[in-house]
Amino acid sequence: MAATVALSACTEQPSGNMAGRNELTIADGILTADILNSFGRLSDPQISPDGQTALYGVSYPTISENKSIRELFTVGTDGNNRRQITHSPQSKSNARWIAGGTKIACLIDGQLWVMNADGSQQQQISHYEGGIAEFAFSPDETRILFIASVNSDDIRHPSDFYKDLPKANARVMTDLMYRHWDEWVENIPHPFIATFDGTELFDIFDVLDGEPFECPTRPFGGIEQLAWSPDGKTIAYACRKKTGRDYAFSTNTDIYLFDVTTRTTTNMTPDMDGYDTDPQFSPDGQYLAWNSMEREGYEADRVRLFIRHLATGKKTCLSDAFDNNTGAFTWASDSRSIYFQASVAGASRIYALTVTDKTLRTVAEGPYNYGTPQVAGNKIIALRQSISQPDELYAIDDATGDVVELSHENKHLLDQLTMGRVEERSIKTTDGKDMFTFVIYPPRFDPVKKYPALLFCEGGPQSPLDQFWSYRWNFQLMAANDYIIVAPARRGVTGFGQAWCEQISGDYSGQNMQDYLAAVDALKAEPYVDENRLGAVGASYGGYSIYYLAGHHNRRFKAFIAHSGIFNLEQMALTTEEQWFIRWDNGGYYWEKNNATAQRSYAQSPHRFVDKWDTPIMVMHGERDFRVPFEQGMAAFNAARIRNVPAEMVLFPEENHWILKPQNNIFWHRTFYAWLDKWLK
Repeated sequence: MAATVALSACTEQPSGNMAGRNELTIADGILTADILNSFGRLSDPQISPDGQTALYGVSYPTISENKSIRELFTVGTDGNNRRQITHSPQSKSNARWIAGGTKIACLIDGQLWVMNADGSQQQQISHYEGGIAEFAFSPDETRILFIASVNSDDIRHPSDFYKDLPKANARVMTDLMYRHWDEWVENIPHPFIATFDGTELFDIFDVLDGEPFECPTRPFGGIEQLAWSPDGKTIAYACRKKTGRDYAFSTNTDIYLFDVTTRTTTNMTPDMDGYDTDPQFSPDGQYLAWNSMEREGYEADRVRLFIRHLATGKKTCLSDAFDNNTGAFTWASDSRSIYFQASVAGASRIYALTVTDKTLRTVAEGPYNYGTPQVAGNKIIALRQSISQPDELYAIDDATGDVVELSHENKHLLDQLTMGRVEERSIKTTDGKDMFTFVIYPPRFDPVKKYPALLFCEGGPQSPLDQFWSYRWNFQLMAANDYIIVAPARRGVTGFGQAWCEQISGDYSGQNMQDYLAAVDALKAEPYVDENRLGAVGASYGGYSIYYLAGHHNRRFKAFIAHSGIFNLEQMALTTEEQWFIRWDNGGYYWEKNNATAQRSYAQSPHRFVDKWDTPIMVMHGERDFRVPFEQGMAAFNAARIRNVPAEMVLFPEENHWILKPQNNIFWHRTFYAWLDKWLK
């Protein structure tokens, strides 16, 4: 494929309604859903070539227009000279420094734009049909790697068979994975390379030309799954080169090297069976690093940090002594160590590993969640959030550990809010283990009063319970509604060693359910908790937890809320998209009569215990949820009403597994608390 994309005559974006910082006066200091949707949301920090300036984006929800607009900001890595450099009604994404830090490239409405470092002289570079999803410049900036969609053969339409039926509307599928997350798979992403002369893109070709595989891997993979070598001659990319049924059952994603000149491809991990992702070349070009899972079909296997010496081919696992998942990482500028992020014991920290002897040291810790680390001279720049604060940008002194906030985007709102106290507890489980647990108190907590309390059931099921700030499941917003929250790191939660994480596989209804109840029983023993006003809430696997507890709670709870929850494991097994999840987590399928794990899993499906439901329950679900199809919620609601259990169902036609649109988000929260207040207050 060859094409030329000419420079547009347009040098400024059209006018329209602008978005910006929401200036609110919060009289009573209490967090609400409307205030939650007023915070600026920081993302994707990038460090200038000289290490002196950070570029980042802030998304501003515009509730009246039911969307968000992302603007670009810069700030000195010393905390000075913070400024907004773009002001327009279009969102800007994937912003990157180019031309030695004198210019910035970004995407606007799916096309590539270039501007000066101060945001001036914006010029549109591309008019690529179908749009560009993400991009990365080669080190010498003569080429651009970008992601765009190509047609998929997974779904066919009537006109593909019969030209005389142009108005017939149907989808024809002959294999699995015809839909994923929230979309029907009618196109897939491919990486393209274009030559760039500063004014136009030309000589465009598809890196996977003729290959029916998606790259980056859906639903969450992005440009971080591809990387340029320092000499610009090679691209590393992660790809699961499977389709149909094979794709649905496999997590075997490999790392490939693509020679830009010869257009030949080499598999670097043919002997590694699990997820291999996030390739990055060392600055000196000697090594390739990537994250790797060992076992195929297990999406929650331990993530390990690997390097390969490109000259000798020697592979080394740097993190073999680290019994938790390695997360997003970046190379030190001298190529001697790697900084990475990891969730450990209720917080997401930054660590460094040396390449030569695997020495591990802690760079940043505390009751926070740090994001992807970036190197700026002797500083590490990263986003940081906590249960009590949304993301802000911070600089960490690599030698002293001193931390300085750079962005202060939401200080004007946070200074007006009273947040509830966050307490970390250790609770003894029924099998004698010590379980990490968060307890969050109302902002004006009075120990003399008695409060209703909520059990928070973490989703995943194998995901971290740490210092996260959420715009859907926000602990401080729950506490601001005068509830005490107990959030146990039950079996299956990551960050407490792989054995704790893996116990839940094939045992959805077992020990982790007892962990939930141990946490609730410990909390209700407190004199300030009203044991007659306990509720439980959760989403996804947390929703499964709610449906299961509804039939097994022995009258502990007076109200439930399940969002996007798994209700009928047999139905779920045959309607969800990623089948490796079913095979590993359930142990197999319900027709496998000699499979003890599978038979136990399906025998404990929540739908089998509806005869014991006696507690009011709210069901919430997105109709575009293909991970946990919304019929799961419908079945649970219908079962409750057939049983004459008080119930309410809220379906969102435009939403997927999450609730993303601002007005839907606010409605979700108002409905959520109205239901809890009705039964617990």
